[in-house]
Amino acid sequence: MVSFKFSPTEQSFPPPNVLLRLKELQDVPVNYHPLNPLSFLLRAAEIYPDKVAIAHPNTEQPVVYTFSVWAQRVQNLAFALVKFGIRPGDRVAVIAPNSPLIADAHFGIIAARAILCPINTRLKLHEVAYILEHSGSKLILVDYEYIDLIRGTAIPYIVCKDTGRAGDPYEGFLTEGRLFSQERGWQGLDVEKDENAPAVLCYTSGTTGRPKGVLTTLRGSYLSAIANAYECQLNYTSTYLWILPMFHAAGWTFPWANVFAFATQITLRTVNYTQIWHHLIHSHVTHFCGAPTVQIGLVNDPLAQKVPQSVTAVIAGSAPTPHLIAELEKKGIKPVHVYGLTQTYGPFTRNYAQASWSSLSHDQRSKLMARQGHAFATAEEVRVVSTKEEHGDKLVDVPRDGKTLGEIVTRGNIVMREYFNDPEATGKAFRGGAFRTGDLAVWNSDGSVSVLDRSKDIIISGGENASSLAIEQELITHPHVLEVSVVARAHHKWGERPMAFVTLHLQHVNRWKGRQHEFEKELKQHAKERLPGFACPEWVIIVPELPKTSTGKILKTELRKVAAKL
Repeated sequence: MVSFKFSPTEQSFPPPNVLLRLKELQDVPVNYHPLNPLSFLLRAAEIYPDKVAIAHPNTEQPVVYTFSVWAQRVQNLAFALVKFGIRPGDRVAVIAPNSPLIADAHFGIIAARAILCPINTRLKLHEVAYILEHSGSKLILVDYEYIDLIRGTAIPYIVCKDTGRAGDPYEGFLTEGRLFSQERGWQGLDVEKDENAPAVLCYTSGTTGRPKGVLTTLRGSYLSAIANAYECQLNYTSTYLWILPMFHAAGWTFPWANVFAFATQITLRTVNYTQIWHHLIHSHVTHFCGAPTVQIGLVNDPLAQKVPQSVTAVIAGSAPTPHLIAELEKKGIKPVHVYGLTQTYGPFTRNYAQASWSSLSHDQRSKLMARQGHAFATAEEVRVVSTKEEHGDKLVDVPRDGKTLGEIVTRGNIVMREYFNDPEATGKAFRGGAFRTGDLAVWNSDGSVSVLDRSKDIIISGGENASSLAIEQELITHPHVLEVSVVARAHHKWGERPMAFVTLHLQHVNRWKGRQHEFEKELKQHAKERLPGFACPEWVIIVPELPKTSTGKILKTELRKVAAKL
């Protein structure tokens, strides 16, 4: 595990005989308590007070906090927010990379009965301004590197220099909270009675228009966190490495899942493969999450090697290719494929490996592992329903034949409460009594689902539906292809035809330099051996990199713009 000398501020230490219990609620049944992920932290501090909760090593001034110290800091933050004037239901924006600040916020803001609004650090100034205005945020907690993102705002803000030391404005804010508490402790904070009260307001990427505010609840966060801890087998011995941004769908609820499991968390401000591999080899890391593009970069990094301990890589964002699954396994990393959206607290399905798969070839097994699978333990069944116009909003299941295309829908515990201040969009998303994901899939005979595409990414060529995802999964098997993205491009005869944008493995870049046409011919031949004619790419372009969101998703909207100009 990482080790270095660090002493938290004086106000970070809890008083002797601290009572790690929330104020007792009045007028509630004896057999009921509202579900709230804040309870995970108090439980961890009670049971394992001296265990490392968070380590933040790769900075000029590293910090490390035990569960008891971290719980006190979260309490200080809650009191500081109350002192500032934050009231139940107010939104508090957080603009920060993976660091103790945003980890604190996932507990401290809900402890003050306010709503956490984490904002993507890679957005533009005008996008951040829109989110701040639409959310009605009353206060901003901002990391020092991202102050420019709030330039011109009239909203009050607290800057964190990410030092953990006296003199840091954020540390001063926490100290104010401790003093304001007058040592009333957790009993001095009001408890939210309604487990369905809002907890987090996350904004979607907005690649096809204005971002929507996804409002989720305390209850949903609690149940989703427990599901993630269970499905990924997190426990007291686990060390979780933060690669996925915590601002993305509240870090898929892993900020709470890790604490529920008593796991140690290591935070990294950036996706730095040198640092990641150092921790995988030397810090006993057992778990991390990331989109396939991040995992691709990881396994192809010059430092990549077999890890000395068991590591679970949780993959979501898009389906991992059989090639990526194989490369992770070669490094001793076990891929766990999950699927979800911001509207479902991140993952809500998982691919569950079957004993019968052990007798299959690696290629056959990998293709099965690339399915999105079945619903989480705390989620309702995932279904695939017909998109035919005659069915309207009625939920009509497609046959479980692995062929009939439909839309993935779900409902239940880990579905968002609503789109914030947007009843029209909420109604559209919930029509028929379920959440409409917009993802097109087939339902397999074993009950698992396989996503074929987003509805807008299906390529209709000569009346045939071609899945861009299915095409990508075959093109990536070419040994020289590092990443590939396929979009529709207008065609005078067929209406649309697939166009492939490809990046190459570094060692093969020079081989094809100035020979684009030859590579295009070779990749098309590769495709013809694996795909039906209507799904084979009509055009292939080698690019130095693919446009991506901050969470590693490929921006097909940008690629479509390129294709439209050709």
